Amino acid sequence: MSLVRNFPAVSILLCLFAGIISSGLKKRAAEYVNTILIFVAGLLSLCTLLYILETGQMFVYVMGKFPAPWGNEIRAGVLEAFTALFFCIIMLLSLVGGRKKLADEVEEGKTFLYYVLMDLLLASLLALVYTNDLFTAYVFVEINTIAACGLIMIRQNGRTIEAAARYMIMSLLGSGLLLMGICMLYDLTGHLLMSNIKEQMKWVYLAGHYKIPMLVTIALMSVGLAIKSALFPFHAWLPDAYGYSTVSSAAILSSLVSKGYIFLLIKIIYRVIGFEVFYESRIMDVLFAFGLMGMIFGSISAIRENDIRRMIAFSSVAQIGYIYMGIGMGTQAGMEASVFHILSHAATKSLLFIAAIGLTEVSGGSRQFIELTGSAYRNKWAGVAFTVGSLSMVGVPLFSGFISKLLFAQAAVQNDVKMLPALIVLGISTILNAIYFMKTVIRIYTPVEEHKYGSMTFKDMKLYVAALFSFIILNVALGVSSQPIVDLIGQGLAMFS
Repeated sequence: MSLVRNFPAVSILLCLFAGIISSGLKKRAAEYVNTILIFVAGLLSLCTLLYILETGQMFVYVMGKFPAPWGNEIRAGVLEAFTALFFCIIMLLSLVGGRKKLADEVEEGKTFLYYVLMDLLLASLLALVYTNDLFTAYVFVEINTIAACGLIMIRQNGRTIEAAARYMIMSLLGSGLLLMGICMLYDLTGHLLMSNIKEQMKWVYLAGHYKIPMLVTIALMSVGLAIKSALFPFHAWLPDAYGYSTVSSAAILSSLVSKGYIFLLIKIIYRVIGFEVFYESRIMDVLFAFGLMGMIFGSISAIRENDIRRMIAFSSVAQIGYIYMGIGMGTQAGMEASVFHILSHAATKSLLFIAAIGLTEVSGGSRQFIELTGSAYRNKWAGVAFTVGSLSMVGVPLFSGFISKLLFAQAAVQNDVKMLPALIVLGISTILNAIYFMKTVIRIYTPVEEHKYGSMTFKDMKLYVAALFSFIILNVALGVSSQPIVDLIGQGLAMFS
């Protein structure tokens, strides 16, 4: 067996061991371990991706050498390896961008715990991407939930504790529904490995047995993951969780954590239930409807906000709506658009959160729009980065957001039944996006004759500026070189099937 086939399992185990090791280290050492870990995990994912592209085939790694149906398996294909690599890049840039602010946000004696939680979060994300076992997926869903909750409340103020409690309640509700679905699925099929479940589900569906239990199972798993990924109307926990946590936490929670759950849902659709069976259940129509509502109501809530962090958070509700709209179309083109938007939103939303902290820092720490007037002149790099992120969210050409909306529009045209509502809501959402993002850009570039705040110099923020421009390059790369990535996504989804 090629050495590369061990890399997905090794990357997950490295993250778990790093969390254990970092728990006994001081702040600086834990920071170095975390940075090296993310870099190594990304490198292993890159090697895995290149190996799969070279061989043209996915591979299965059996944990502990116990074969199916008893063993635990890791499955690596094009989409899994590419997503793992992308998640590592986003996490590394988000941590680098928020590192300077972390000292002000987290108590000195608790900083090492922050990196322990990040190690565990990365382990859970990689496991959700690679696992071929539903129960293992559930275990790491819970690890992800605990780590994310810790990252929210580690800032230790009243709002973050309240936000963490709300997040934990909603997230555990979603986890409970997911577990109930997995239990029913095990009862129906007698398997936990995804490939084995799919074979049995196909037989059960063709035989016409257990139609109601099958529908309930699909609904429980879909709603559970929808709650955990903050699909409208299950998004009440999101604004405070993203708005009051540390800047790096907000960037990672919005760009990676919710996307990990959506990626798991896509795997369940293709590799557990089967695309045809899932489509016939009509659950996709429900996801489509809630996705459309999320696109509108998330944007309306963002327009009404006067807090820049909460505005960006509510924008995530709308963007998650886009992803579920694509899934709900029930077509290959819609699914490709959704997966591309997972990447686009991850790159753009992290950029916006990291840029926003630079604008608030030169505005006396205030996040209110009135205080942010002219902040782009006081921190030019953050102003440019926020503008790029805003243009991408609106859907201006050259940026990744434009490609996302173009792919969604193309997918809508191919679906006669859902074309009209999808295109109408897509147009309305784009207008609403322009209203609140361009309003903010105009505000930060409105000159003021006198201000009481200082300006930031490049010397003070080299790593911060490097992270911002890396995000900008990543965003533009997704926008101008989208076709190879879309082809890669299509190839990965074909391997799923």
